[in-house]
Amino acid sequence: MTADADAGPRTTTGPAPDPWTATGPGPATDPGAGTAVEPGAGGQPHTGRRGTSAGEVGPPARRAARRELVTLVAADLISNLGSRISVVAIPWLVLTTTGSPAKMGIVAAAEFLPYMLSSSLATPWADRFGVRRTSIAVDAASAAVIAVVALAPWLGFGALVALVAVAGGLRGIGDRVKHVMFRPAAQRAGVELIRLTSTYDGLLRGVALFGTVAGGLLIDWVGVTRAIWIDAGTFALCALLVAVLVRPPSTDAPAAPRESYFRALRTGFGYLRTDRVLLTMLVVVSALNMFAAANTAVWVPLWVRDELGDPAGFGLVLGVFAGGALLGNVVFTVLGPRLPRTLVFAAGAALSGAPRLLVLALTDHLVVVLVVTFLSGVGIAAVNPLLGVTLYERVPDALQTRVLGISGSLAFVGLPVGALLGGWSVAALGLRPALLVMAVVCAVLTVLPLVVGPLRMGRSTPPPTTTTT
Repeated sequence: MTADADAGPRTTTGPAPDPWTATGPGPATDPGAGTAVEPGAGGQPHTGRRGTSAGEVGPPARRAARRELVTLVAADLISNLGSRISVVAIPWLVLTTTGSPAKMGIVAAAEFLPYMLSSSLATPWADRFGVRRTSIAVDAASAAVIAVVALAPWLGFGALVALVAVAGGLRGIGDRVKHVMFRPAAQRAGVELIRLTSTYDGLLRGVALFGTVAGGLLIDWVGVTRAIWIDAGTFALCALLVAVLVRPPSTDAPAAPRESYFRALRTGFGYLRTDRVLLTMLVVVSALNMFAAANTAVWVPLWVRDELGDPAGFGLVLGVFAGGALLGNVVFTVLGPRLPRTLVFAAGAALSGAPRLLVLALTDHLVVVLVVTFLSGVGIAAVNPLLGVTLYERVPDALQTRVLGISGSLAFVGLPVGALLGGWSVAALGLRPALLVMAVVCAVLTVLPLVVGPLRMGRSTPPPTTTTT
């Protein structure tokens, strides 16, 4: 995904082999295998098993591409590290300056909603401006906005809400375009996409754990204002790394007809609507996010309060889940290319959703809860990488920015719904009945689509063919 692509839809030469039927390494599981014509590559099909074009990529070019890929991933992780620090620092700033939990919720919502909307609605502009230039511009702007957020005590609460909303919108664009740049760099570097997505997911989980802890420590060591300035510095460093070290070749930026904003957006939604494999995966991931949000925000804290009476148990449950996810990611990174994707995605979704709720409803033993929670963490480790590699492999190059943005919005839409659902279900039914009912609903939403839908075992669904009009 590396190019300043002013891209419209591309025309494929026919359906590529469906990677979801593969049970081991080979052409069907390797990025670039198949016959899709890459725009800007001289109209030549990919023939190499690692996603190289028909023209041979020499060792110097491959080494340069690997350095570029490492730079892109590092820049993205640095940006995420800063964001995790602000996840702790900004709510603390609101609490210490206003003393209002309600205002903390308002600020969180002010960041999250623009993040979701910009992830999809701004992607046509990113395509037109170029994804590399967009990444540099939005990260530089994010650095400036976050630096001003630290001045919130002098600017007032209204200004803080507006600044956080702008920061959320910019981050939504920046996250999407960086991910779009990953794929072409990986293909030129000879890196299998399944290894890229699984390694990235593991690193991101590690950054999330470290960043959250670091945020709390930085507030204690240097104060909340300086902690937020450190977040601003990570965005500035990210922009600098991409500007100086990421120089994709011109073949990664195919010329394409200019489209109107609404037509470009409609093309992205239209593709996703016709790709039933991706749509099914996104429904499952959104449902998992919805129940995970309810579990973290409401159900686990209430269970810990009722059964343990010690808030340390809340952190223990979340930490065990994160530990399982990290271990599962290490295993999946090694074995992922050899595993049947349909079966692994279905098993991961089933294990990471309903069992976490069911164990809270059926037992008051912490050890049992921790064991099931750990196994659920292992299960979730395969879900995100498989969704990521499927997006990279199935979506035409010219639509990557738009479809990845829309997909991100759909995957995250379950988060605010889940927080509301958790509180409503307990208020209406009580904790244990709510957990039992929601475990069943979770199983239906996350397992049934994989049993009766396009991902059911043995079924091959080629990606839809997109033609220019």
